[in-house]
Amino acid sequence: MNDASQALLAGLNEPQRQAAEHAGSPLLIVAGAGSGKTRVLTHRIAHLLSARGVHPGEILAITFTNKAAAEMRERVDALVGPRSRAMWVSTFHSACLRILRREAHRLGWKSNFTIYDTDDARRLLTQIVKELGLDSKKNSPRWFAAEISRFKNELIGPEQAADAADDAKSRLIADVYSQYTERLRLAAAVDFDDIIGTTGHLLRTFPEVAESYRLRFRHVMVDEYQDTNHAQYVLIRELVGTGDNAAELCVVGDADQSIYAFRGATIRNIVEFERDYPDAKTILLEQNYRSTQTILDAANNVIRNNSERGREKKLWSDVGDGPRILGHTGDNEHDEAAWVANRVDALVDESQTSFGDVAIFYRTNAQSRAFEEVFVRRGIPYKVVGGVRFYERKEVRDMLAYLKLTVNGDDTVSAMRVVNVPKRGVGDRAVAEIEALAARERISFAAALHRADEAPGVSSRARGGIKQFCEIIDAATELALTAPPEEVLDKLIADTGYLEGLEQSTDPRDEGRVENLQELVAVSHEFTEQVVRGEVDAADDDEPDAAADVASFLEHVALVSDADSIPDPESEEGGQVTLMTLHTAKGLEFDTVFLTGMDDGLFPHERSMSKPTELEEERRLAYVGLTRARKHLHLTRAGTRNIFGQPEFYAASRFLSEIPSGLIEWSESAPPPSRVVKTGKTPSFGQPITMRNPADVPSLEVGDRITHDKWGLGRVVELKGSGPRAQARIDFGDGEPKWVILRLAPVSKL
Repeated sequence: MNDASQALLAGLNEPQRQAAEHAGSPLLIVAGAGSGKTRVLTHRIAHLLSARGVHPGEILAITFTNKAAAEMRERVDALVGPRSRAMWVSTFHSACLRILRREAHRLGWKSNFTIYDTDDARRLLTQIVKELGLDSKKNSPRWFAAEISRFKNELIGPEQAADAADDAKSRLIADVYSQYTERLRLAAAVDFDDIIGTTGHLLRTFPEVAESYRLRFRHVMVDEYQDTNHAQYVLIRELVGTGDNAAELCVVGDADQSIYAFRGATIRNIVEFERDYPDAKTILLEQNYRSTQTILDAANNVIRNNSERGREKKLWSDVGDGPRILGHTGDNEHDEAAWVANRVDALVDESQTSFGDVAIFYRTNAQSRAFEEVFVRRGIPYKVVGGVRFYERKEVRDMLAYLKLTVNGDDTVSAMRVVNVPKRGVGDRAVAEIEALAARERISFAAALHRADEAPGVSSRARGGIKQFCEIIDAATELALTAPPEEVLDKLIADTGYLEGLEQSTDPRDEGRVENLQELVAVSHEFTEQVVRGEVDAADDDEPDAAADVASFLEHVALVSDADSIPDPESEEGGQVTLMTLHTAKGLEFDTVFLTGMDDGLFPHERSMSKPTELEEERRLAYVGLTRARKHLHLTRAGTRNIFGQPEFYAASRFLSEIPSGLIEWSESAPPPSRVVKTGKTPSFGQPITMRNPADVPSLEVGDRITHDKWGLGRVVELKGSGPRAQARIDFGDGEPKWVILRLAPVSKL
């Protein structure tokens, strides 16, 4: 090896050097979090070009994002100069499109075929669903899109899907899949999944084409191999080939960071790599260049509880132990968010971090709301990544639009937004006719809806939908005169069928939308409580005892969500705090990380708790979150959270008990959370609380005398809820009666 080639490998640790120099057989680089995998890949490419005499055009490097591809190109260019630009460094989709454009004639396609994005595909499926006369609530285009994508990722065509269908639902999916495929063909279009699957099909169907690309690309490298699906796996097999003429394959990945099963990724691709390629060499990168040893010890101890890991590894660092992890158990989600805000302020004030070096991670988008509100109040600059702000999410804006119409019946923008949401037969033609009526009579669109009978072009079906809409608004408007905002919201959600439609949907994203509606009701309920306590003012400032009403709640929301209330990031030295879901956080790193919502049922998510494979994916997600932190790691949770305005008890996340207690310092004397599933206890409010079995919860009526272990004798004055949500308001004779959750409170009936 000449001096120049040797210099290219300078600075690599021994496993990294081995990975860069390896030749002659397939290579699996198991790259732990923060172990320098991009550095290894770029130096391997540079070594191929300089030391092994490989032509740049013989290299195909595949990544998952355009950003990663651009970074790799820039790094290689910096190492070996502009001749590297002849390489193919691109995403799966970009590489496949280049091949398909060149070879389209072999498939009978025009080379200028159209690519349908997600929205285009969904619109096409909407047409098919409509033409088949299907109920789009029970058979949503989103659901069909997800099912068809699953088939394509598994390389199952319409005919195979039809042959395997053994019930009415499966046959329906296969029928829609077949029609969808035919419509794409007639439109000379492909969707995103087709780009991968069709390229694999092309290489299998035309051996001479496959052979030409195998001769061209003698070195194939794949980043983030743990995120590949079956179609991508087959594509790589076809491009590399087998036998003496096979290209040299190098894949990089980490089974412990495989978190995209919901997108079709299969962990088996990396776990079983050595079985698929028996002569493969595996190199482990375990030295971490990102985090302190304390953070790595926590991550290592969590992930070792997974059984499906492939080659076991243990991350280590030579930067020292660093500070202990800080933990906080809040009374509720607001206490949790307030503690986070206090901690962010303290770290920034002490110059230990900057706003731009802070990240808040959560499991579901709905959790961002509590943090957004406290950050706005405290003037902490922030940005939400990988999702829209809570009050800008469609389902939240839809329900707020309904709520606005109960205050202002002439709100045209709100009326036009939701007159057909959920769908009630009021199509574009009917909307146009109502708009024309409003223009003729010089009244608002909302007012014209109440006079739909005067618009002759409106069909009877649309007229029925408009009547239903007006009745919903009128009834809610009357209720809003006397009821608090949460009751009005409850009625609107029920009367419109909005929640029912989401709950019946098979689209997994609609589960998150249900959570957001739950959060909105919780927001309104909390606002009412704040008005009662005098913490915020109702709209009627002239009435000191004014109750919370819809108008004041809407004003409160408008102020919280107003973009002007958030500091301009350009004028804020140090940038903005980043809020994002854990899935979005992969591949990023921050000096300071808050891993929030560490509650069983929230994280791990309740959907995964009874399924071992899904629980292991949740644990990998926790591992990803833990290993994003460079210096300061915080773990937070809440003893109770508001669900539809009712307090719900949460046990500590099982992942917390998997971290050695000596690594975490719990704030405000709250003890480290123990595994509640085993002990029946969890810390909240700084003290352990026992969750009773349902059979042990006392059956109370108003007027019953009780005794409370802490507060003594009392009398029940009000009851609400049932089952695990059952609550009692108890007068202990020392002031305002207290609400207690019967399943949690140490209450006995006398």
